[in-house]
Amino acid sequence: MTAIDPRLSAGMLEAARLTREARLSEATALIQRLLQDKRPSGSVPGAWAGAAGTGTSSPAAAPASRPLDMDPATGVVNADTALHRDACSGIRILPSAALPTSKKLRGLLDQIDRRGVMQHLADLPGRPMERVRSRIPDGARFETAIHAGAHGSRAFKLYVPSGLRAGQLVPLVMMLHGCTQSPDDFAAGTQMNKLAEEQIFLVAYPAQPASANAQKCWNWFSPGDQERDSGEPALLAGITRQVMRDYAVDPARIYVAGLSAGGAAAAIMAATYPDLYAAVGVHSGLACGAARDIPSAFAAMRQGKAGTRLWPSAGATSSQIGRTVPTIVFHAERDTTVHPNNSDYVLAQAGATAGNLATTVERGQVPNGGRTFTRSVGSSTSCERLTAPRMRGG
Repeated sequence: MTAIDPRLSAGMLEAARLTREARLSEATALIQRLLQDKRPSGSVPGAWAGAAGTGTSSPAAAPASRPLDMDPATGVVNADTALHRDACSGIRILPSAALPTSKKLRGLLDQIDRRGVMQHLADLPGRPMERVRSRIPDGARFETAIHAGAHGSRAFKLYVPSGLRAGQLVPLVMMLHGCTQSPDDFAAGTQMNKLAEEQIFLVAYPAQPASANAQKCWNWFSPGDQERDSGEPALLAGITRQVMRDYAVDPARIYVAGLSAGGAAAAIMAATYPDLYAAVGVHSGLACGAARDIPSAFAAMRQGKAGTRLWPSAGATSSQIGRTVPTIVFHAERDTTVHPNNSDYVLAQAGATAGNLATTVERGQVPNGGRTFTRSVGSSTSCERLTAPRMRGG
């Protein structure tokens, strides 16, 4: 009897989980990568079975599989997963012959299960689901909540560390995921819950639903989602205030950070609610107002674009709008998804181009052969940029 590949077994279990959660595009892409990796070295591309055994051609010259094959800022899966983007809508699509329906995909997984793949999972060194989602320490909570207000509603997850004492005044960090991601994905990828457990602070992970954006991207390019007391900024500020209401949050230590589309949303939150957030972290993001629609969003991502000046909303004071929010920016110098020029525009919007800015630059490398990086720190406005030449953006 042929031995079951543990990686294939774990991958198929993860594909089944994604299917149950109706994340069919991600499940399809995962199955395609698994089958591509299992294809015999002498087989020809035209003989590849495809995700649902349809006989479609394989992706040409696909590189080695990676944990994340999507461009989070657009939700586009790279060419090696045979997924493409519609240039007008930004929605990922498969060639029609290769896109399995929900019924077909579930049927494929059922067939795999009947062939005995799943029953061998007990032989793996640890249950696959435990590798996908981190364990929650005893006494800690990672709970789902809903914020509802005048501007709509959003679900979010909140991590409450085990060491939190009743009435203890603690910081709050709001983490904004990238396209196609979920709070669980972002928590696992950033390991922010682990840090919160060590240093005792709350972490909120708002969830962008597919009903708001097909790829679950934050709508950073929409004018209605770039203003104070409007759209998504109002929802995210509402989540922040709800956590402040329910827990003893230190109002002077509330932070927001995000990745890619989430990074752009974080920049918007800092620009529109400088009175609420003490500092902001932007990873591979764009400045607030860098785009006003889908075409200008793609243009800004390709070339970089300065943000627009923000005008005070009806309920905001000049001091609320005028405050400079300390900002840290992470960006790859060779980012092919979100142009690294955008990091300069994020910092410019944060006030890092002031004439009295004293900037220091240092270069280094992560220990044990890690990535090289350049760190630029502007001392007068507490702005900082960290770039890594080999880091893949998005």
